[in-house]
Amino acid sequence: MTQDHPIDLRHPRTHRPGRHDVGTSPTPPRPLSMVYGGGGMFGIGYCVGVAHGLAAAGVPVESAPALGTSAGSWAAAVVALGVTYDEIAGIDAPRVPNRRPGVLADAAESVFGAATHPLVSVSAVCVRSRRRHILDGDRYRLSDLVAASSAVPGLLPAHRVDGRLYVDGGVRSATSVDAAPAAESVIVVAPLAGPHLGAMGRGAGLLLQREVRAFRRRYPDRRITVIRPDRAIAAHAGRNPMNLFDADRARAVYPLAVDQGVRCAERLAAAPVV
Repeated sequence: MTQDHPIDLRHPRTHRPGRHDVGTSPTPPRPLSMVYGGGGMFGIGYCVGVAHGLAAAGVPVESAPALGTSAGSWAAAVVALGVTYDEIAGIDAPRVPNRRPGVLADAAESVFGAATHPLVSVSAVCVRSRRRHILDGDRYRLSDLVAASSAVPGLLPAHRVDGRLYVDGGVRSATSVDAAPAAESVIVVAPLAGPHLGAMGRGAGLLLQREVRAFRRRYPDRRITVIRPDRAIAAHAGRNPMNLFDADRARAVYPLAVDQGVRCAERLAAAPVV
Protein backbone atom coordinates (compact mmCIF):
# COMPACT_ATOMS: atom_id res chain seq x y z
CA MET A 1 0.00 0.00 0.00
CA THR A 2 1.27 3.44 -0.86
CA GLN A 3 -0.18 6.53 0.77
CA ASP A 4 -0.05 10.25 0.04
CA HIS A 5 -1.45 11.75 3.26
CA PRO A 6 -3.11 10.16 6.28
CA ILE A 7 -6.83 9.70 5.84
CA ASP A 8 -9.45 10.77 8.37
CA LEU A 9 -12.60 8.75 7.70
CA ARG A 10 -14.06 8.97 11.18
CA HIS A 11 -17.02 11.14 10.15
CA PRO A 12 -18.47 9.65 6.95
CA ARG A 13 -21.34 11.47 5.26
CA THR A 14 -23.86 10.18 2.77
CA HIS A 15 -24.04 11.67 -0.71
CA ARG A 16 -25.43 11.30 -4.20
CA PRO A 17 -23.01 11.83 -7.08
CA GLY A 18 -23.89 13.25 -10.44
CA ARG A 19 -22.30 12.45 -13.79
CA HIS A 20 -18.61 13.20 -14.04
CA ASP A 21 -15.57 12.56 -16.18
CA VAL A 22 -12.40 14.04 -14.70
CA GLY A 23 -13.13 14.23 -11.00
CA THR A 24 -14.67 17.71 -11.05
CA SER A 25 -17.83 18.61 -9.16
CA PRO A 26 -19.89 21.77 -8.55
CA THR A 27 -20.24 20.78 -4.88
CA PRO A 28 -17.50 20.41 -2.23
CA PRO A 29 -15.60 17.11 -2.37
CA ARG A 30 -17.06 14.17 -0.46
CA PRO A 31 -15.05 12.53 2.35
CA LEU A 32 -14.16 9.38 0.39
CA SER A 33 -14.34 7.89 -3.08
CA MET A 34 -13.16 4.53 -4.39
CA VAL A 35 -11.43 3.51 -7.62
CA TYR A 36 -11.44 -0.18 -8.51
CA GLY A 37 -9.11 -1.33 -11.30
CA GLY A 38 -9.21 -4.10 -13.87
CA GLY A 39 -7.89 -7.64 -13.66
CA GLY A 40 -10.34 -10.30 -14.84
CA MET A 41 -11.86 -12.77 -12.36
CA PHE A 42 -8.71 -12.37 -10.28
CA GLY A 43 -9.36 -8.64 -10.17
CA ILE A 44 -12.96 -9.10 -9.05
CA GLY A 45 -11.89 -11.36 -6.19
CA TYR A 46 -9.12 -8.98 -5.20
CA CYS A 47 -11.12 -5.72 -5.38
CA VAL A 48 -14.16 -7.13 -3.60
CA GLY A 49 -11.95 -8.72 -0.94
CA VAL A 50 -10.06 -5.50 -0.24
CA ALA A 51 -13.33 -3.53 -0.12
CA HIS A 52 -14.91 -6.00 2.30
CA GLY A 53 -11.80 -5.88 4.49
CA LEU A 54 -11.81 -2.09 4.55
CA ALA A 55 -15.51 -2.09 5.40
CA ALA A 56 -15.05 -4.64 8.20
CA ALA A 57 -12.45 -2.33 9.74
CA GLY A 58 -14.70 0.72 9.61
CA VAL A 59 -13.89 2.41 6.28
CA PRO A 60 -17.26 3.45 4.76
CA VAL A 61 -16.74 2.02 1.29
CA GLU A 62 -20.41 1.11 0.87
CA SER A 63 -21.48 4.76 1.04
CA ALA A 64 -18.62 6.09 -1.10
CA PRO A 65 -19.04 6.85 -4.81
CA ALA A 66 -16.98 4.41 -6.85
CA LEU A 67 -15.45 4.34 -10.31
CA GLY A 68 -14.83 0.87 -11.71
CA THR A 69 -12.86 -0.26 -14.74
CA SER A 70 -13.35 -3.75 -16.18
CA ALA A 71 -13.20 -6.13 -13.19
CA GLY A 72 -13.43 -3.04 -11.02
CA SER A 73 -16.85 -2.22 -12.48
CA TRP A 74 -18.12 -5.54 -11.11
CA ALA A 75 -16.56 -4.76 -7.73
CA ALA A 76 -18.14 -1.30 -7.61
CA ALA A 77 -21.57 -2.80 -8.32
CA VAL A 78 -21.09 -5.61 -5.80
CA VAL A 79 -20.13 -3.21 -3.01
CA ALA A 80 -22.88 -0.68 -3.76
CA LEU A 81 -25.62 -3.32 -3.88
CA GLY A 82 -24.38 -5.30 -0.89
CA VAL A 83 -23.88 -8.47 -2.95
CA THR A 84 -21.84 -11.16 -1.18
CA TYR A 85 -18.67 -12.57 -2.68
CA ASP A 86 -20.26 -16.03 -2.79
CA GLU A 87 -23.01 -14.61 -5.02
CA ILE A 88 -20.61 -13.02 -7.47
CA ALA A 89 -18.22 -16.00 -7.40
CA GLY A 90 -21.12 -18.32 -8.16
CA ILE A 91 -22.08 -16.80 -11.51
CA ASP A 92 -21.68 -18.81 -14.68
CA ALA A 93 -18.65 -16.88 -15.91
CA PRO A 94 -18.00 -17.22 -19.66
CA ARG A 95 -14.86 -18.97 -20.77
CA VAL A 96 -12.58 -16.85 -22.90
CA PRO A 97 -12.50 -16.28 -25.76
CA ASN A 98 -16.28 -16.01 -26.10
CA ARG A 99 -17.77 -13.75 -28.75
CA ARG A 100 -21.46 -14.54 -28.16
CA PRO A 101 -23.38 -11.24 -28.03
CA GLY A 102 -24.80 -10.57 -24.60
CA VAL A 103 -22.75 -13.18 -22.78
CA LEU A 104 -21.35 -10.68 -20.27
CA ALA A 105 -24.65 -8.88 -19.75
CA ASP A 106 -26.42 -12.21 -19.12
CA ALA A 107 -23.88 -13.14 -16.46
CA ALA A 108 -24.15 -9.71 -14.84
CA GLU A 109 -27.93 -9.70 -14.91
CA SER A 110 -28.00 -13.01 -13.04
CA VAL A 111 -26.51 -11.15 -10.06
CA PHE A 112 -27.51 -7.49 -10.45
CA GLY A 113 -30.88 -7.89 -12.17
CA ALA A 114 -32.19 -4.59 -13.49
CA ALA A 115 -30.62 -2.55 -10.67
CA THR A 116 -29.16 0.91 -11.10
CA HIS A 117 -27.20 2.75 -8.42
CA PRO A 118 -26.19 6.41 -8.01
CA LEU A 119 -22.87 5.60 -6.34
CA VAL A 120 -21.51 3.58 -9.29
CA SER A 121 -19.82 4.79 -12.45
CA VAL A 122 -17.68 2.86 -14.91
CA SER A 123 -15.02 3.51 -17.49
CA ALA A 124 -15.54 2.12 -20.99
CA VAL A 125 -14.13 2.91 -24.43
CA CYS A 126 -16.52 3.79 -27.25
CA VAL A 127 -15.76 1.64 -30.29
CA ARG A 128 -16.68 4.31 -32.82
CA SER A 129 -14.82 7.26 -31.33
CA ARG A 130 -12.14 5.26 -29.46
CA ARG A 131 -12.62 7.68 -26.58
CA ARG A 132 -13.15 6.84 -22.94
CA HIS A 133 -16.60 7.48 -21.56
CA ILE A 134 -17.56 7.54 -17.88
CA LEU A 135 -21.00 5.91 -17.69
CA ASP A 136 -23.34 6.68 -14.81
CA GLY A 137 -24.98 3.90 -12.80
CA ASP A 138 -27.83 6.20 -11.86
CA ARG A 139 -28.80 6.38 -15.53
CA TYR A 140 -28.01 2.90 -16.87
CA ARG A 141 -28.48 -0.65 -15.59
CA LEU A 142 -25.42 -1.97 -13.79
CA SER A 143 -25.55 -5.20 -15.79
CA ASP A 144 -25.11 -3.17 -19.00
CA LEU A 145 -22.34 -1.04 -17.52
CA VAL A 146 -20.21 -3.94 -16.31
CA ALA A 147 -20.71 -5.73 -19.63
CA ALA A 148 -19.45 -2.66 -21.48
CA SER A 149 -16.56 -1.92 -19.14
CA SER A 150 -15.22 -5.49 -19.11
CA ALA A 151 -15.56 -6.41 -22.81
CA VAL A 152 -11.91 -7.26 -23.44
CA PRO A 153 -11.25 -6.79 -27.17
CA GLY A 154 -10.61 -10.10 -28.91
CA LEU A 155 -11.80 -12.13 -25.91
CA LEU A 156 -15.30 -10.89 -25.11
CA PRO A 157 -17.95 -9.11 -27.20
CA ALA A 158 -18.44 -5.36 -27.23
CA HIS A 159 -21.64 -4.26 -25.50
CA ARG A 160 -24.13 -1.60 -26.53
CA VAL A 161 -25.24 1.11 -24.08
CA ASP A 162 -27.53 3.93 -25.19
CA GLY A 163 -26.93 3.13 -28.85
CA ARG A 164 -23.12 3.02 -28.65
CA LEU A 165 -20.86 -0.01 -28.66
CA TYR A 166 -18.27 -0.13 -25.88
CA VAL A 167 -15.24 -2.23 -24.99
CA ASP A 168 -13.15 -2.66 -21.86
CA GLY A 169 -12.17 0.59 -20.15
CA GLY A 170 -8.76 -0.97 -19.53
CA VAL A 171 -7.92 -0.21 -23.16
CA ARG A 172 -7.52 3.38 -21.96
CA SER A 173 -6.35 2.75 -18.39
CA ALA A 174 -6.66 -0.06 -15.86
CA THR A 175 -7.73 2.45 -13.21
CA SER A 176 -8.59 5.88 -14.73
CA VAL A 177 -7.50 7.68 -11.57
CA ASP A 178 -7.99 11.04 -13.31
CA ALA A 179 -11.74 10.35 -13.44
CA ALA A 180 -12.09 9.44 -9.75
CA PRO A 181 -15.20 10.90 -8.11
CA ALA A 182 -14.19 14.12 -6.35
CA ALA A 183 -13.41 13.47 -2.68
CA GLU A 184 -11.14 14.62 0.10
CA SER A 185 -9.65 11.11 0.14
CA VAL A 186 -9.43 8.59 -2.71
CA ILE A 187 -8.58 4.91 -2.30
CA VAL A 188 -7.38 3.14 -5.45
CA VAL A 189 -7.50 -0.67 -5.52
CA ALA A 190 -5.20 -1.81 -8.35
CA PRO A 191 -5.10 -5.60 -8.99
CA LEU A 192 -2.72 -5.38 -11.94
CA ALA A 193 -0.12 -2.96 -10.59
CA GLY A 194 3.21 -4.59 -9.79
CA PRO A 195 5.70 -7.11 -11.15
CA HIS A 196 3.55 -10.20 -10.51
CA LEU A 197 2.27 -10.26 -14.11
CA GLY A 198 5.63 -9.61 -15.71
CA ALA A 199 5.65 -6.96 -18.42
CA MET A 200 1.88 -6.40 -18.12
CA GLY A 201 2.10 -5.74 -14.39
CA ARG A 202 5.12 -3.49 -14.71
CA GLY A 203 3.42 -1.51 -17.45
CA ALA A 204 0.22 -1.16 -15.41
CA GLY A 205 2.27 -0.10 -12.41
CA LEU A 206 4.12 2.60 -14.35
CA LEU A 207 0.88 3.97 -15.80
CA LEU A 208 -0.68 4.01 -12.35
CA GLN A 209 2.30 5.91 -10.94
CA ARG A 210 1.92 8.55 -13.65
CA GLU A 211 -1.80 8.85 -12.95
CA VAL A 212 -1.23 9.21 -9.20
CA ARG A 213 1.49 11.86 -9.72
CA ALA A 214 -0.84 13.80 -12.01
CA PHE A 215 -3.64 13.55 -9.43
CA ARG A 216 -1.36 14.91 -6.71
CA ARG A 217 -0.28 17.82 -8.89
CA ARG A 218 -3.86 18.65 -9.76
CA TYR A 219 -5.25 18.20 -6.24
CA PRO A 220 -2.41 18.89 -3.78
CA ASP A 221 -4.88 19.31 -0.90
CA ARG A 222 -6.51 15.89 -1.41
CA ARG A 223 -5.33 12.49 -0.23
CA ILE A 224 -4.77 9.36 -2.27
CA THR A 225 -3.97 5.81 -1.19
CA VAL A 226 -3.08 2.96 -3.56
CA ILE A 227 -3.64 -0.66 -2.54
CA ARG A 228 -2.07 -3.36 -4.70
CA PRO A 229 -1.51 -7.12 -4.30
CA ASP A 230 1.11 -8.19 -1.76
CA ARG A 231 3.48 -11.09 -2.46
CA ALA A 232 1.14 -13.84 -1.27
CA ILE A 233 -1.74 -12.54 -3.38
CA ALA A 234 0.45 -11.85 -6.41
CA ALA A 235 1.65 -15.46 -6.35
CA HIS A 236 -1.89 -16.58 -7.22
CA ALA A 237 -1.88 -14.48 -10.38
CA GLY A 238 1.48 -15.68 -11.68
CA ARG A 239 2.82 -14.12 -14.87
CA ASN A 240 0.44 -15.56 -17.46
CA PRO A 241 -2.29 -12.99 -18.25
CA MET A 242 -4.80 -15.79 -18.88
CA ASN A 243 -4.58 -16.66 -15.19
CA LEU A 244 -6.65 -13.55 -14.58
CA PHE A 245 -9.69 -15.40 -15.93
CA ASP A 246 -9.28 -18.42 -13.63
CA ALA A 247 -12.23 -18.49 -11.21
CA ASP A 248 -10.41 -20.83 -8.80
CA ARG A 249 -7.54 -18.35 -8.45
CA ALA A 250 -10.03 -15.56 -7.80
CA ARG A 251 -11.72 -17.54 -5.04
CA ALA A 252 -8.36 -18.29 -3.44
CA VAL A 253 -7.40 -14.61 -3.53
CA TYR A 254 -10.58 -13.26 -1.95
CA PRO A 255 -9.87 -14.13 1.75
CA LEU A 256 -6.27 -12.95 1.40
CA ALA A 257 -7.53 -9.66 -0.02
CA VAL A 258 -9.99 -9.28 2.87
CA ASP A 259 -7.09 -9.63 5.30
CA GLN A 260 -5.06 -7.07 3.36
CA GLY A 261 -8.00 -4.65 3.39
CA VAL A 262 -8.29 -4.95 7.17
CA ARG A 263 -4.56 -4.32 7.61
CA CYS A 264 -4.65 -1.29 5.32
CA ALA A 265 -7.61 0.17 7.21
CA GLU A 266 -5.82 -0.31 10.51
CA ARG A 267 -2.76 1.52 9.20
CA LEU A 268 -4.91 4.36 7.90
CA ALA A 269 -6.71 4.65 11.24
CA ALA A 270 -3.40 4.72 13.10
CA ALA A 271 -1.97 7.53 10.96
CA PRO A 272 -2.05 11.02 12.51
CA VAL A 273 -4.73 13.34 11.15
CA VAL A 274 -3.36 16.39 9.34
